[in-house]
Amino acid sequence: MKVHIHVSLKSGVLDPQGRAIHHELEALGFSGVNDVRAGKLIELDVADDTSDDDLDQMCRKLLANMVIENYRIEKLETA
Repeated sequence: MKVHIHVSLKSGVLDPQGRAIHHELEALGFSGVNDVRAGKLIELDVADDTSDDDLDQMCRKLLANMVIENYRIEKLETA
């Protein structure tokens, strides 16, 4: 089973990467971008019987820094 883990900075946490992207978009002439928040996507390929609790623990123990980041787990449909 494929699982996507979306990790993003919590609201109010300074995001220098997002700020740099925003600055460069403006430098390239793109207007109308009000704000940029950067994050990361982690793709896991796990056994089909991996529990939601195990996925949650993976995020809390390793994949996300719970002090400054949020995460969202997305299980992908398999064909």
